[in-house]
Amino acid sequence: MINSNFAIAVEGLNFGWNPQTNVLNSCTLNVPKGQFWMLLGNNGCGKSTLLRLLAGLLTPDSGTVETDAPLGFVFQNPDHQLVMPTVAADIAFGLVEEKLNLFQVQSRVKEALIAVNLLELERRPIYALSGGQKQRIAIAGAIARHCQVLLLDEPTALLDPDTQIELVALVQKLVKERGITALWVTHRLEELNYADGYFLLKQGKVVNQGNPQQLLEKIWR
Repeated sequence: MINSNFAIAVEGLNFGWNPQTNVLNSCTLNVPKGQFWMLLGNNGCGKSTLLRLLAGLLTPDSGTVETDAPLGFVFQNPDHQLVMPTVAADIAFGLVEEKLNLFQVQSRVKEALIAVNLLELERRPIYALSGGQKQRIAIAGAIARHCQVLLLDEPTALLDPDTQIELVALVQKLVKERGITALWVTHRLEELNYADGYFLLKQGKVVNQGNPQQLLEKIWR
């Protein structure tokens, strides 16, 4: 079973799309409960694949993956996961399996929208939202489900610089206020200022981890 101090535990994880191509090689990492960690590395090093293995979207060849539940996943492009016509309907759609009554669903939707500062958009059509607002709604869907772990795959990649910082600051706030554990894939070093820790992935394994400020000091020195 997962160590009670960690919300995400990966041990000796191996995965390849075919026997000749390994994407992850004996990958091991642990994310402490209630912390915000970032996953760094060059394109093709296995970051997105690792997130999909954590979310159960892929099956590892070997090794173990354990996470607290429920778990939420925010894609790079929110259009790939927002499926209903309006904001409230999309968040409510994620609650179908919980078999809540109408009042409970409405309460969860409002709670989630307040958490991401978008309550005024409850009835707004999804198509009328900006990219940053769509990412907040994707996060709100996870909040409504009371997710304990939030995985975010380069969620700022399609956003302008101001909106990028607003989103990473929002996730930091949610982690601290709600005790969520977040793992965020990024290429943007400035986002490290909001993280509790980082993992550096190279050729499918973690080659470094630790304090983001110490890493930034080395880079900018």
